[in-house]
Amino acid sequence: MSSGKILVAQGGGPTAVINQSLVGVVLEARRFRNVTRVYGAMHGVRGIVDEDFVDLTQETSHNLELVGLTPSSALGSTRDKPDLAYCHKIFEVLRAHEIEHFFYIGGNDSSDTVRIVSLEAQKAGYPLRCIHIPKTIDNDLVGNDHTPGFPSAARFVAQAFAGANLDNAALPGVYVGVVMGRHAGFLTAAAALGKKFPDDGPHLIYLPERTFVLEQFLADVKAMYERHGRCVIAVSEGIHDASGEAIASLLSSEVERDAHGNVQLSGTGALADLLCDEIKSKLGIKRVRGDTFGYLQRSFIGCVSDVDQREAREVGEKAVQFAMWGERDGSVAIKRTGYYSVDYELVPLESVAGKTRVMDDAFISECGTDVTDAFRLYLRPLLGSRMPDAFRLRPAPVAKILNKG
Repeated sequence: MSSGKILVAQGGGPTAVINQSLVGVVLEARRFRNVTRVYGAMHGVRGIVDEDFVDLTQETSHNLELVGLTPSSALGSTRDKPDLAYCHKIFEVLRAHEIEHFFYIGGNDSSDTVRIVSLEAQKAGYPLRCIHIPKTIDNDLVGNDHTPGFPSAARFVAQAFAGANLDNAALPGVYVGVVMGRHAGFLTAAAALGKKFPDDGPHLIYLPERTFVLEQFLADVKAMYERHGRCVIAVSEGIHDASGEAIASLLSSEVERDAHGNVQLSGTGALADLLCDEIKSKLGIKRVRGDTFGYLQRSFIGCVSDVDQREAREVGEKAVQFAMWGERDGSVAIKRTGYYSVDYELVPLESVAGKTRVMDDAFISECGTDVTDAFRLYLRPLLGSRMPDAFRLRPAPVAKILNKG
């Protein structure tokens, strides 16, 4: 006899719209008569092994809608990266609670967790439907045109650089903005959408899809500074040399590493400071400033794409429909159709899990320090409506009297 129980969890870094996916699951699941309970796991897979569940069946629709409009992960998240033994524990808890449908909202690691749990259920002969719901601001999930969370973060990055460019134009110098993205440069590339006039920044964009050479970087900055009298630079935190070594670790004698041994890139402003020091010392430019966007771009409450909100809700809804009407596990994928609309497919978990998508070559300029029109056309509809605009004075010079020479 069916228990009718569903469990949903959120994993990895929060985004501005991840709660829309959560609400999409809960509200859509409650439409099905065979669903008796919708549980939520607090703090992702850690909450599952700890049996830290809440009953979302008792939430009002009105409050769920308000939560959907709120950035970050309402259930809490985790950075745990489950191995086989961990996933076996997850499965045992799901079986003990008679969970029949497991939905996990997250990125690459989350999809791999869903894959392993699915295999554990199959080996045990337990009827568990496992669905991965895509989420990541890095936009690096294979099989997706784009990933919920990325458009809103990209909107923030584009607007932040538009503002930084205005500031830099008023008080000229060099500005370096470091953006999230260890392997994929989509979010850093979004800075280009903040440009309006030909001489607007960012004048240079550095992505992890291309090898970073410090000497060439300094030559690029020098050329732009001489051309415009200023220079705005967008840099991905994941820039690396020809060997794949992170520039942050090459320029710094002390680097932090996370639990998986990766160089800590997001929680420090070291890369921006190091690049600024190189510009000052090697080029002799006095006014050099750097910022690290860090966590600001993930859940910024005042800068959310309406397109992103809608699609994040729909991937949650489609996940439930695929689970209830389908006969296989999988990962929900967004597919673009025309300009601009999307459709949703359920793709095999193994086609997404453990894989990383990077920017297409067609999106990166030949010089490697800018994006192409193809990328601009790709990103613009994702940013949503009502993007702010910037204007300039049209100066009418007045003739000099005392300083004619």
